[in-house]
Amino acid sequence: MNKKKIIFSLPVVLLLLFLVNFIFQACSLNPNAWKPAKVPDFEGKLAKNEILQSTQWIDLDGWYGSEDIAVDKEGNLYCGVHRKKTDFSDGAILKIDTTGKVAIFCKTNSWITGLHFDKNENLIACDIERGLISVDKEGKITVLASKNEKGEPFLIPNDVDIADDGIIYFSNTSSKTHFSPRNVRKIILEMQPDGGLYSYNPKTKTVQTLIDGAFFGNGVALSKDNDFVLMADLAKYRIVRYWLKGEKQGTIDIFIDNLIGFPNGIARRKDGSFWLGFTTKRNELLDNLHPYTGKKKMLYGVPLWLQPKQEPFGIVMNISEEGKILSVFYDTTGEKVSEASSVEEHNGYLYLGGDLVNHIGKFKLPK
Repeated sequence: MNKKKIIFSLPVVLLLLFLVNFIFQACSLNPNAWKPAKVPDFEGKLAKNEILQSTQWIDLDGWYGSEDIAVDKEGNLYCGVHRKKTDFSDGAILKIDTTGKVAIFCKTNSWITGLHFDKNENLIACDIERGLISVDKEGKITVLASKNEKGEPFLIPNDVDIADDGIIYFSNTSSKTHFSPRNVRKIILEMQPDGGLYSYNPKTKTVQTLIDGAFFGNGVALSKDNDFVLMADLAKYRIVRYWLKGEKQGTIDIFIDNLIGFPNGIARRKDGSFWLGFTTKRNELLDNLHPYTGKKKMLYGVPLWLQPKQEPFGIVMNISEEGKILSVFYDTTGEKVSEASSVEEHNGYLYLGGDLVNHIGKFKLPK
């Protein structure tokens, strides 16, 4: 065979492979059109600052992805991690003691995305391979629930909180697709209701669907009096509320809408207000793309490495129990806080996690 023909045909073959992959990926997306509200200006309570740049780092000894953080009675930190920045196939729960020593508390072989201690000091966790799990003091894993009452699987369980009566509340991002970086983008671009908010009763071992269909359901937090539970609708830049008690019991409403970024982790403060961490700020390109399904399909067809990257931009917001913004802390450079998927307050500090970072941020709260 003529070598020149082989050399000449190689770029053609590569181009054809690119086009076939582009068409396949684009056709696999089934997006809805959605027009986001205009992103709020960075003014007033939302005015930019660089308060988070004083954040220090707790190294995770080569692990990545402290999506959520829990603190035990002795002040030790726990977080779920994955082995490499872009490899989520292996994972563990780490324990960081009060001296900063990092050790593997439990080898899970999968990424743990949500953590919360119950009254018996078991870690109740969201495991992207198993579903909702319990991890005892020795690190033994027990699966509590892998699907809802309709048989739909928890493929991306995300975050968890526990009420005073022991009922567990947790979110599931998807019952249709497994976790991967590409599938994360697929869920955001499609804007199809999927997953939702659920409760698990440890006594009866039953699951109940509270919100059937969310838009990248993420962080979960109960109110101080346990009369409502919040869930982040990340893709729609909002927090939704499910009422557990009172006249509105069993109903759903919007707690806060049109946020400045992608809301991720939520945690309640002792005063009843909430910390809300963000993955990053809103993306103008994505907002402008959402009304056009064809353009979204074209973007999804492009190889992942050519698609726009998540911008490092740290945002932590304090929101009142009534859904009003009280204050906002930023690191607009992303140098110290590139993302805040988890915000856990303990002894005057905020501990900040992230899906793609190899550390936990430790930020001293202003007095």
